[in-house]
Amino acid sequence: MSGALGGFAHREWGPLFATVRTALVTRRWRAVPMTLAAVCLTALFQVVQNQDWGYQPVQDIGSVRAEEPLWLALLRTPLSLFVPALDLPVWGALAQVLLVFGIAEICLGRGRTLAVAYLATLCGTLYARVGIALGPGTPLGLPAADAQVVDTGPSAAVVGLAVYVCWRYRACWTGAAVVVAMVVEVVVKPNLAGKEHLAAIAGVLVLIAVESWRERKRGQEGVEPRPGTRSWKPPIKS
Repeated sequence: MSGALGGFAHREWGPLFATVRTALVTRRWRAVPMTLAAVCLTALFQVVQNQDWGYQPVQDIGSVRAEEPLWLALLRTPLSLFVPALDLPVWGALAQVLLVFGIAEICLGRGRTLAVAYLATLCGTLYARVGIALGPGTPLGLPAADAQVVDTGPSAAVVGLAVYVCWRYRACWTGAAVVVAMVVEVVVKPNLAGKEHLAAIAGVLVLIAVESWRERKRGQEGVEPRPGTRSWKPPIKS
């Protein structure tokens, strides 16, 4: 039984663990400068928004609500990734950002990590507007009161990145577990945050489908996979 579990763990997390471990051993904190900056920015926003003088400025630059004009929401969305929810423990948000952003930065690079994180957050932001327009009488709808609720902050980006990294490194069971956990979250507590998480996952799954199609097309044309794509494998050294 232990051998089977060990084999499963190696197949599921072996490539991911090896990539992260090598980067941290060889480069240490220099492997994740963007992640460390994100953690510091999230902590700074948390401290400032809990001050009497700081709450409104943070709301003005990084809090997104569906009742606001779309142009303003899009302008605030990049910084909304780092504004933690006031009603949740900030340590949870910091741990999520440190772990998932750190792994993603090492495995995907800074540019792709930010792009996937922004895509996931943007999907959640746009879904809130669609859901409110549909109304509570439909499966994807939301009550009008949710227009005044602040978007999820870092969590949508964290969920989206987790699913994308799992796909990229073939940790299929782990990625599926993340998706199932988010579905269960919505079933148990069908609020705006949970549904935005599902919207973030849906957006990332569309991205995965597009990238998979492009990689299959390149394979059919006989083009060598590019380094960093899911189908690329490093050459074996003799």
